[in-house]
Amino acid sequence: MIYLNLMAKQIIGLVLLLVGLVVGLGLSKQITKFFSEATGQPAAIIVEADQTQGRLPRPWLNLAQGGESSAGMLTATVDKVKALEPEYIRLDHIYDFYNLVSQDSGGLRFDWTKLDTEVDAILATGAKPFLSLSYLPSALADNVTDAPGDWNDWQLLVTRTIEHYSGINQKNIDGVYYEVWNEPDLFGGWKLNGAKNYLTLYENAAQGAAAANNVLAFKFGGPATSGFYPNWIEGVFKLSEEKNLRLDFISWHRYSLKEKDFADDVENLTKLIARYPRLALKERIVSEWGLDSANNPAYDGQLAAAHAQASIGEMFNLIHKAFMFEIVDGLDPNGKNYWGRFGILTHPEKGLTPKLRYQWFDWIKPLGTTRIKLSGEGSWVKAVAALTDAGSLQVYLVNYDPAGNHFETVPVTIKNLTPGPKTITIERFNGPTQTKKATLTTGTWVDNVTLNSNELVRLTVAPAL
Repeated sequence: MIYLNLMAKQIIGLVLLLVGLVVGLGLSKQITKFFSEATGQPAAIIVEADQTQGRLPRPWLNLAQGGESSAGMLTATVDKVKALEPEYIRLDHIYDFYNLVSQDSGGLRFDWTKLDTEVDAILATGAKPFLSLSYLPSALADNVTDAPGDWNDWQLLVTRTIEHYSGINQKNIDGVYYEVWNEPDLFGGWKLNGAKNYLTLYENAAQGAAAANNVLAFKFGGPATSGFYPNWIEGVFKLSEEKNLRLDFISWHRYSLKEKDFADDVENLTKLIARYPRLALKERIVSEWGLDSANNPAYDGQLAAAHAQASIGEMFNLIHKAFMFEIVDGLDPNGKNYWGRFGILTHPEKGLTPKLRYQWFDWIKPLGTTRIKLSGEGSWVKAVAALTDAGSLQVYLVNYDPAGNHFETVPVTIKNLTPGPKTITIERFNGPTQTKKATLTTGTWVDNVTLNSNELVRLTVAPAL
């Protein structure tokens, strides 16, 4: 009997354990979500309308195009890109895509025709060119990512490039940026020592730049690594100091779903500047950025727009220029219109259809020119406040959640407004707009704004007409 009772208890225990496992498995996602929600910080936005913080920089007004096709990708996009009012457009593969260089018994020969077509397209958008000096033409190396067979040829190539585009008697473009290579740590496996030493590549490029004659002002720098690597930045800086080489800007790339990574990069740079104060005088450029360095379905949807909005909040007053990668998709090998490619526009053969990340550029365009003090951001909800030239106060909000789960009701308080009648407008990105009137007697406006996962809202308070 004792044995039977013990067996019965064991059977009952086993049943209860199995039931617990089934229930536990069913609730695991909810439990995980509960604890993740519980550990995050909700937002409570407070804007002090009378506390200005200087002119609001716009580092994001720059775009990049990569190697999606051998030539001619930008020409078809001119009208759509012009509407975004970019300041600079970065182009790589300039030496291996455009049949620019050939060689005969007399030395190197240059034909700028095809590359000029792309640069002319950049100029037609109202932007200026930012040229990545990459990769090598067949006249200089067997493989496009190899070191040149003759460093004098590499120097001459850089000299002629700068003389052609910045030359007073040639293309005559003021303010062109020239960047030495594209992701040298990845494309070509360059190091800071050994046979393929990036510092040798940079030094010879800088010497080529110094030899350019009769040119307008231009900027020159690098290293355009695939991430922020302090040893690369330090290596290029020390080289430029020791050998008196030109270095106007330092550049790197950042692909991450974590918006804080953009600020972390600059924090790491700040540590370098503490050791090398002259680094503070160099422009800081993220010459490619996005949410993933590989194809990702998020590029085709709302998450990409939310990521853009959240990320730029980490760049204000920290980054001089950031180049969103990229303008237009390549063609999907399987013929799909949308295939998680980086472009803000689909391929020309797929209609050059604007994606939501393209529409985000139009969304952020009205952002005011004067920054206003704002506090109370949370783990998911990010915000920026600005004053427009017309005197309206704006608050841009985004509930950025890569997991796509988080919903939040955000209290928004705007203090120190001028009392009187106001028009309050709440616009939802790719959604409806609500307008209402309010008369402020105390100069304070308070409301709650609901934000679904990855939703963007623009709140505007303007004097009522």
